[in-house]
Amino acid sequence: MKRPWLLPLVPLWAAGAGWKNRSFDRGSTKAERLELPVISVGSLSAGGAGKTPFVMALGEALRRAGVGFDVLSRGYARTVDPDAVKRVDGTGTAEEFGDEPLMIARGLGRRVYVAAERAAAGRMAEREHRALREAGPWVHLLDDGFQHRKLARAVDIVLLTQADVEDALLPAGDLREPMRSLRRADVIVLRREEAAALRPVVERVFSPVKRQPLVVEIERSFGFVEGVPTSRPLAFCGIARPHGFRDALQAKGVQPAGFVALRDHQRYDDAVVQRLMQQARRSNADGFVTTAKDAVKLTAAMRRQLQGVGPLAVADIAARICDESDFIGDLQRILRENSVLPAK
Repeated sequence: MKRPWLLPLVPLWAAGAGWKNRSFDRGSTKAERLELPVISVGSLSAGGAGKTPFVMALGEALRRAGVGFDVLSRGYARTVDPDAVKRVDGTGTAEEFGDEPLMIARGLGRRVYVAAERAAAGRMAEREHRALREAGPWVHLLDDGFQHRKLARAVDIVLLTQADVEDALLPAGDLREPMRSLRRADVIVLRREEAAALRPVVERVFSPVKRQPLVVEIERSFGFVEGVPTSRPLAFCGIARPHGFRDALQAKGVQPAGFVALRDHQRYDDAVVQRLMQQARRSNADGFVTTAKDAVKLTAAMRRQLQGVGPLAVADIAARICDESDFIGDLQRILRENSVLPAK
C-alpha cells in the first residue's frame, strides 16, 4: 500500500467506482458498440500489471493465427493535441501519441489509434479498415480497457498479479476496482510463477457466480534491447512499479550505482535530463540503464546529453502466452459464443 494515510478516503473511491459499474450493469448508461469485435486487455491496478507486453504478445499470437487486428488506446499523457483522435505514427513522439501506444506501434508494426474516448478511435480504425478493404477476421485490441466501459467489448481479458491481491483501492493503493470486479472478465491472465497462488484467489472471487473464466498463464522475460549496461550505471525509470525494474536488473547481475524512480508516464525535458546527469555524477556512475517505456520519450538531443556521462542501455519485458494455440482457439470460441464471429 503506497499511501496508507489516505485509507479514510478509500470508501469514497469505492462508492464512486461501484456507482459507475452499476449504471452500466443495469443499462442506465449505454456502451457504444463498434462494427468489429473488441477484445479489451486491462487490469484492476492503475499500472504495473504488464498490459503493454501482453497486448504485444496477443497481437503476435493473433497474427500467427491469421486474425487481423488494430489497437485502440487512450494515449495517456499526450501533450500535443491531447483531445485529437489520431493514428499513431511510429516515427512520431510520445508527446504526440503517448509512450505505450508508440511502443506498441513500433513493436507490432500495426495500426494504433489514440483517443480519450476509445469509441472515437475505433470509428477511425473502422473507416480506414473499410477503405483498405481488408479481408478475413478482424478485431480491435483495446489497451487498458477494463474500466473504460463506454466502449462495448466482446471479450474482457484481465491481468492479475500477486501485487494486486495485496494492494488497496485508490487513493491509498493502486487498485482502481475491488477484486470482485474480476467477475466481469472472460479471461484472467496470470504470471506463471504466481499462478499456483492466484488460481485459488480467482476461484474464490468467482464462487458466488455460476461461470468460471478462462485462466491463462504467461511467461515474462527481461532483457536488453539496446546496448549493454556498464559496470556502474545509473538506473532510472518512470513506471508504476519501479521496484520491479530494480529487482529485474539485479537478477541480471546489474548493480546500479544509483536508482532514480520518476513518476509513472514521466514527461522528459531538459530539467529531468539534467537531474539524471547530476545524480549520475554524484553516484560516480559510468552510464545509464532505463526501460523501453522511458527510452521512447528520450529525444536524440537528450540521448546525446546522457551519453556525455556514459552509454545508455535499454531494457524491456517480453511476454509469451503459454499454450498459445489452445488459448487462441478458446478466444475464438468465446467470440463465437458472443455472436461476434461466424461459426465454423
